[in-house]
Formats: sequence, C-alpha cells, structure tokens
Amino acid sequence: MRLSVPSAGVLLGLLLLAPPVAAAAYEAVAVVDGGVVQGALRFAGTPPRPEPIPVNKNRDVCGDRAPSEALVVGPEGGVRGGVVLLERVTRGKKGGADVILDNHGCLFVGHVTAVAPGDRVRVKNSDAILHNTHGFLGKPTVFNLALPTRDQMIDITRRLTKPGVIRVLCDAHPHMSAWIVVHDSPYVAVTDARGAFRIGDVPPGTWKVTMWHAGFRPKGRDKDGRPLYDEPRTVTKAVTVAPKGTASVDFELR
Repeated sequence: MRLSVPSAGVLLGLLLLAPPVAAAAYEAVAVVDGGVVQGALRFAGTPPRPEPIPVNKNRDVCGDRAPSEALVVGPEGGVRGGVVLLERVTRGKKGGADVILDNHGCLFVGHVTAVAPGDRVRVKNSDAILHNTHGFLGKPTVFNLALPTRDQMIDITRRLTKPGVIRVLCDAHPHMSAWIVVHDSPYVAVTDARGAFRIGDVPPGTWKVTMWHAGFRPKGRDKDGRPLYDEPRTVTKAVTVAPKGTASVDFELR
C-alpha cells in the first residue's frame, strides 16, 4: 500500500500513530526471545539521475557544484537513505545511539538520519567556514544553530521531543539539505549503500513496518534556489516475528 502526505514535516504524525505517542511514552525493558526484521529497499527499473546542485557561496571550499542526494542508487539497485520503522512499539529495547549530523565538505553527513528515545544527537561543523544548521518540523523551527568554528559541536537531544520528519537546511549554503526522522521507539533503521537494513531485538508478534523515502523527482526550486522534489514515498507492510526468528521484508521505489 502506498500512501501520500501533504508535507514531510507532518508525515509520521499522519502515518504512524493515531494519536501519536510521544517519545516519553516508550518504556525500555528486557526483550525476551527477540527477533530480527531485515530486508532491503531497491529501485525498480532505471533510476533517474538527479542533477548536481550549483553552489553559490564559499566555492573555494565547497566547489562549484554539489551532488544531489535526493536519490542514491547502488550498482544492484539498492537505495540508500530510506527509513524503515516498526509502528506502535511501546515497550522494548533500550536506545542509546550516538548520532551526529556533520557539516562536512559542505554537505550534511548523513543526508538521512533516524533517532529514537535514548539517543544522543549532536550537530557538528567539520569545515573551516560558517554553517548555519536549521531544522524544521513542518513550518516551525526545531533548532537554528550557527556553527562558525571548525569542530564545533552542539547537542540537540532535548529539542527532538516530538516524533516526525525534520527538514534540515543550511541557511548559509542553499545547496545543503538533510532529513532527520524522529521515531517514538528505537525500532528504526536507515538503509545503507546496498539498500539493506536490519532491526534487532524485536519483540515477537505481528508488526506494521513502514518504509519512508524523501522523494526524488525534481519539482523546480524555491526562492533561494534550493531544489525541490516530489512528496515523500511511503509503503506499509505487515510482518510477523517469531521468537528468536528473522523476518524479511523488502520495499521498492519506482
């Protein structure tokens, strides 16, 4: 089943829970006989090649053009940067990942990240130029951080209290963009360069699994010259995890 939403900023609020469960509602417990959900996101057919993005500032550092990361497809059709999450898991494994959104080489690394209750999340500047990292949940600002110094790092963990999809821009460099998906449990993963994902310590049972991708077909540019793409793609499937078992589920973009 494919679902469309009016804006990325409210995507997970519409998709996942009705009403959404706040991150604080999640309870970390020992998972007995936990299993694994794994699989891949692949592109069906011949993928388009997004055009590089012109750079309009600090070209001596950033270069003249930057690659578009709207769609990154590997040699076997695997799609990097999809987010796969289990819905409505209110009790389970403990979070605690150390997540860093790095302004590095005039790009956000990683372009897509996912965070969960218990994770520590920071924004870093690895470049010797000013970056201004600005995150939006829909229209409201979640964080707006000036990072003028190389290796500067700011913790934003406490600002990520509401599940949803955060659009991240650099106010100083319109070619830079990223996404942070804030989930309400640690049962979330981002597909790697092969399009693969793995979510472990899943409580036995039947779960809804949702794949989210930010969208990749060009839709012009905004007033600041930032490229725009079509609406996010989402697909939801059901998967049953046996005690200590492994369940596989694959997704496609087209």
